[in-house]
Amino acid sequence: MTLPLRIGIWALVHGNRAALNDPEEPYDASWPRNRALVLEADALGYDCVLVAQHTANPHKEELDQLEAWTSSAALAAETKRIEIICAIKPMLYNPVVLAKMALQIEHISQGRFAINLVNAWNQKEIVNAGIAFLEHDERYAYGGEWLSVVERLMRGERVTHHGRYFQVQDYMLRPAGTFRPRPRIYVGGESAPARDLSAAQADVWFINGQPLEDVRALIQDVEARPRSGEPLRYGLSAFVIARETEAEAEAAYQRLLALAALDGDIKAYVKANTDPAVVMRQTMAKSVRVGTNGGTAAGLVGSYQQVADRIAAFHEIGVETLLLQFQPFEAEMRRFAEHVAPRLAHLR
Repeated sequence: MTLPLRIGIWALVHGNRAALNDPEEPYDASWPRNRALVLEADALGYDCVLVAQHTANPHKEELDQLEAWTSSAALAAETKRIEIICAIKPMLYNPVVLAKMALQIEHISQGRFAINLVNAWNQKEIVNAGIAFLEHDERYAYGGEWLSVVERLMRGERVTHHGRYFQVQDYMLRPAGTFRPRPRIYVGGESAPARDLSAAQADVWFINGQPLEDVRALIQDVEARPRSGEPLRYGLSAFVIARETEAEAEAAYQRLLALAALDGDIKAYVKANTDPAVVMRQTMAKSVRVGTNGGTAAGLVGSYQQVADRIAAFHEIGVETLLLQFQPFEAEMRRFAEHVAPRLAHLR
């Protein structure tokens, strides 16, 4: 069954998505900016927003960093229709505490909340807080057990769990099930353990931006893995540069590429703090691109019609949810809503 296309955005939790020093987009990761951005996205008809979780800025620690969970609660109270997807690194929160937080935001939003489990790539964020940074595959074992506890608690079940990492005795949370059985669960990561976890426990698997055929192969691989219940759904991150003509889009791309080349210190800082076993970094090294989480590697650079056609092609192979990045963000988000989204109305 082909599901309707959903189009979302990334919140600017650590500012610019393509290049730090852009005269067209001064750095700003503040709450007022993010509030205004998400409220506008809600009004423009975007379907979801991903609020990534970092305690300190992963690109440059002197810069501002939006806190994901407190901000998501505030956004839940102020928005009307947009789904709020809040990322979570399991090592940072006890599953009982996190499940309660998720249920509260679900209640505030009246059934528009989701969690996005990511098993952490930034070693400094974890280690410098005095938390053990587990080996790559063990992080997924930990995350899988953590999620199994959270999922049952979000359903309102009475949970007793005695596992390798967690001990929970006779716990039940309320309110639960007021608007639907539980909040939606997204999982990110492309390693073999991440694919297993997504197939077994996610509602939606998030894929980092990459070419169509690579995404097709990833979806086919995960669909071949054991799963029970509803079919897994798929999401894709992508950076969009859309213009009236392909030449204009290419010029805009080259502008951002040149600006991004000035961020060598940031790239070195990120690399130094990244677990080398993280598949995302290996995937990203395959292409020249701008943007995070794959960015323009998904190929959404071109005329309005070209970008719409490429999005339609991703939708045809099973991508239901697109999480988009832009720069300068607000202006390009409006441009997409005006010129590209109407060309996709039949899929939405």
